[in-house]
Amino acid sequence: MDIQVLGTLAVRESGTSITPTAAKPRQVLALLALHADRVVPVTALIEELWGGEPPRSARTTLQTYVLQLRTLVTAALERAGDHTRTAKDVLLTLPGGYQLNSAGGASDVREFDRLAGLGYRAMDAGDHRGAARLLREALALWSGPAFADVAGGVQLDMETWRLEETRLCALDRRIEADLRLGRHRELLAELTVLASRYRTHENLHGQFMLALHRSGRRGEALTAYQRLRTNLVEELGIEPSGALRALQRSILLADPEGAVEAREETARPVRKRLVPAG
Repeated sequence: MDIQVLGTLAVRESGTSITPTAAKPRQVLALLALHADRVVPVTALIEELWGGEPPRSARTTLQTYVLQLRTLVTAALERAGDHTRTAKDVLLTLPGGYQLNSAGGASDVREFDRLAGLGYRAMDAGDHRGAARLLREALALWSGPAFADVAGGVQLDMETWRLEETRLCALDRRIEADLRLGRHRELLAELTVLASRYRTHENLHGQFMLALHRSGRRGEALTAYQRLRTNLVEELGIEPSGALRALQRSILLADPEGAVEAREETARPVRKRLVPAG
């Protein structure tokens, strides 16, 4: 089975799509695919489909959606000439819930986690070139927002937010690795877009400031700080962190070494501010 959720939803069994077009069966498959090879409780699926007000027929209706998915699986197995398994072997009914059996197939979420983990370990070991390469490979698995074409409910919305957090963490570390490799000029275009999209994300703005400063654009680096401060005060009612203020002071004093040290401080975990524009 091939599972893709980091963008549009695509699930293939034996090379054939089993992704339904109807909205609610699509939600069911999305949640099962994300947690492939693990049991997804019936309660979680019902909450995903109907929130806090499920109809009395919720369990029966859910069973209907599972049956529809199994019909798609059966067609895929028949097309592949696979007579060793049935749809119930692929989409299992287990105590308390359902499980999608990937049979060791590919999952873009699992591959992202694997590559990102290797990248973090390379970064911690001081292998910035290897870290940048691995994290770039991990991020390349994303073709858009997770579950981009699925109208999600409570569960999928929560999972989408969680996945976006992991993506931004990997992006932050990959940019950090590139900065340590002296690729500040190459990063400017990307960071310009990211600073505009994530108006209150301190780490990204700190990286943008440092890249501008290292590229001889000190005034623009200071302007970027003022823009971030305005956004933080107006949207969240808070001031920039002490580490970011230290970076601003170092740039103001045109102290390259101090700017690097202050930037390293901003790379450490700080208050999270994930407020994308629009």
